[in-house]
Amino acid sequence: MNQPVPIPSTQAPARIGQGTAVEQSRAAAEVQAAVVVAQQCPRNIQAAVAEMRESCKQQGLAERAFFRYNRGGSTVTGASVHLARELARVWGNVQYGLVEMRRDDDYGQSEMQAFAWDVQTNSRNSSTFIVPHRRDTKSGVKQLTDMRDIYENNANNGARRVREAIFAILPPWFVEEAKELCNQTLRDGGGKPLAQRIADAIKTFEGIGITGDRIEARLDRPSAKWTEHDVAQLIVIYKSIQRGEVTAEEEFPAPRVTADELTGGKPSKPADAPTQ
Repeated sequence: MNQPVPIPSTQAPARIGQGTAVEQSRAAAEVQAAVVVAQQCPRNIQAAVAEMRESCKQQGLAERAFFRYNRGGSTVTGASVHLARELARVWGNVQYGLVEMRRDDDYGQSEMQAFAWDVQTNSRNSSTFIVPHRRDTKSGVKQLTDMRDIYENNANNGARRVREAIFAILPPWFVEEAKELCNQTLRDGGGKPLAQRIADAIKTFEGIGITGDRIEARLDRPSAKWTEHDVAQLIVIYKSIQRGEVTAEEEFPAPRVTADELTGGKPSKPADAPTQ
């Protein structure tokens, strides 16, 4: 007789620890307090705009304000979660976060929720999604079992949803001005002369194995003709490489060796040619 195949339980644990119960009560009280404070101390929009403009003038924020990655043969770019968090801070009365609602080790996945909430206007955006405990690698899909790997995988996948949740509750004009100011800060380069910024960019990429000629091939012009926009684009690419969003090989493909270079320009002898 065939025995029934046991199905892994998908129910949440029935027992709630004391620490969890205390945290739930604390969170509920914190939410109520945040609403009261927001009503008593509403945001000053003019002050928020002034602080946003000052923040976006900082080179450190501007360099982390944009992401870049390849998908389906095309490049995807946009404002990063770092910019979103800074704009939420200066806008004020905004709460956001990422919550692991449930982890299922039997199925190898976590149920997550990303949210952003303007407690003053009661505008809220949230999304619930499943994050598989696996990571794409060059050698194929790797199943994650280490607790730290799972945590980092969940956080990386959740950061994109948190970013979108924050941008969904912020005024579009506020976000667009911040992006333009960050772009302007990148183009200005902190007041450094363009020639110095070009030299610094080449030196920085050489530190990760990318030579100047590969950068010139990527931009399709010699370094002497690079513009402020080119250097700003290189900064975004470098930061994206550091964060693992793209690889150096994807952005700066190594030049292919031609047949003439292999043979020194001499015609190769056919394989069946008779020897003298």
